Amino acid sequence: MGEATVIILHPPPEGVGPLTDLLDDARSLLAAHQAKLFRAAGAARVGIDRSSRRSTFGARLDELAASEDGGLVLLGAGAAPRLRRSDAGRLVAIARGQGPPAMSNNRHSSDVLAVADVAMLRGLATETSDNALPRRLAERGVAVAELPGRERLAMDLDSPLDLAVLCLTGDAPRSLRESAASARLAVPRLAELRAVAADSGAELLVFGRSSARSLAWLERGTACRVRFLAEERGLRTAPIGQRASRSTLGRLLELRGPDALATIVAELADGAILDTRVLMADRFGRDEAGWPSPEDRFSSDLLAVADVGDPWLRTLTISAANAAIPIVLGGHTTVGPGLRPLLGQRVPSGP
Repeated sequence: MGEATVIILHPPPEGVGPLTDLLDDARSLLAAHQAKLFRAAGAARVGIDRSSRRSTFGARLDELAASEDGGLVLLGAGAAPRLRRSDAGRLVAIARGQGPPAMSNNRHSSDVLAVADVAMLRGLATETSDNALPRRLAERGVAVAELPGRERLAMDLDSPLDLAVLCLTGDAPRSLRESAASARLAVPRLAELRAVAADSGAELLVFGRSSARSLAWLERGTACRVRFLAEERGLRTAPIGQRASRSTLGRLLELRGPDALATIVAELADGAILDTRVLMADRFGRDEAGWPSPEDRFSSDLLAVADVGDPWLRTLTISAANAAIPIVLGGHTTVGPGLRPLLGQRVPSGP
């Protein structure tokens, strides 16, 4: 039985600004919390890697694969904030050679990966993120098992809004709850959104990188009718050279302008949860380097109109903020693993 090393990749933030700093601090608190879980689970070493983003993910992965021996658990800062001690134990066991050769929180879009031999990760320097690693391992003939609790473990801290959503679950680490409270983070128009979900005569629009699993829960867990537009799933794992990102709502906004967002949504539903990253991919292209800055995105998620500098995103945000119906803007978490806590279902804490 070998030893397990855990590496949490936590590069410095890409942007600057108070919300960017808040997210970076929250990810640091989460990394410290997760490090304790992995040490308690028997990891021989836990490292929090704050290497510069000047090195691409693939290049850094190659460096780690060349410098480490034995089994490895790899995760990004902000990934799986609802990770439990039992999850950490399963991952460490895989890295120690007790079970399948590899395990991920999601075989289709990974945020957490354990391998029994770090050599499995060599030669992946072209990868731009960890999301596609299970697919690459499968192409090499490596069987990748999946951790139980995929929906719970799919939540990420990609925006300060995600931290506010995490605090609705009932099992957020205490340090993160305190951070959110100190910053007075809250989901905009949450009470109005929940009222729509509880109204059998109302209709809710969910748009973006959501899944059939989320739709199944929406139909069981809400009283309202649901208009569901799942688009651009796999945005971060799509092969280079794939067709340009396009979305139906994005095409309407291109024709009518971002100031028409509230009008378009009101024609379709009585409230909405929108994945604006899909709209940005439609407008600016798949490469996030061409999108509005992280600080602008985070401000838009919180409907902090005055702090959004990009003209297109600012206009879109003004439309959502002034809408007569509740419109929540966000990323993958809001239309995926964050749907249940957003719409009022608290999830009890576990071991």
